[in-house]
Amino acid sequence: MEKKKLLIVEDELTLLETLKYYLEGQGYEVVAATDGAEAISTARIEKPDLVILDVLLPGIDGFEVCRILRQETSIPILMWSAKDEEVDKIVGLELGADGYEAKTINTRELLARIKALLRRERIVRDEIESSGQAGPESPNLGVVFSFNDLVIDDSRREIRRGDEVLELKPKEFELMLFLARNRGIALGRSLILERVWGWDFDGGSRTVDVHIRWLREKIEVDPAHPSRILTVRGIGYRFDG
Repeated sequence: MEKKKLLIVEDELTLLETLKYYLEGQGYEVVAATDGAEAISTARIEKPDLVILDVLLPGIDGFEVCRILRQETSIPILMWSAKDEEVDKIVGLELGADGYEAKTINTRELLARIKALLRRERIVRDEIESSGQAGPESPNLGVVFSFNDLVIDDSRREIRRGDEVLELKPKEFELMLFLARNRGIALGRSLILERVWGWDFDGGSRTVDVHIRWLREKIEVDPAHPSRILTVRGIGYRFDG
């Protein structure tokens, strides 16, 4: 069985070597980078199966590295940082990271996260292959939802309001698409978290609230008095189109 290749991006050399030694002992092939620019070039050359990405890097920081890599590849990205703050976690996930962990996580927990992300990636690829559909890079997948002046185009991965193409972050688009697919249905925050962020996401419901607020600012005529994305007290949210 071919070894999975991991890219570790970490500028603390002692931590980098310790983690590299441990993961190689677990049967992974490990390549490393110590700054943002090196991380991007190494990912392009080595084509790893998963990236463990530090946030605080010299030069290009981890958030920007994540943004660039996510534009080029769908491989899992696990961000980790000495800063265990909710806002950083939200930013990282919004940029396309598949997980965000504090560096206080122990090696066994980290290994479990890595295995879960690789397993999820394998399941997605197996489903795509079994369905006979093209992969994520295909420009023709998806459907188009129209709600008066609001158009949600899954095939183009864009949302238009009138003649304006809205600038949305990846998770904002996925959330909007999920709401559109379930128009008129009251959706609980936990369900939204599971379907949009994944079953292994350990962030709180505030993540949903923040993203809903961002969407309202972009699609509502009056975000303070929304008519499209409504709050359902005690449950979550409902999209009325």
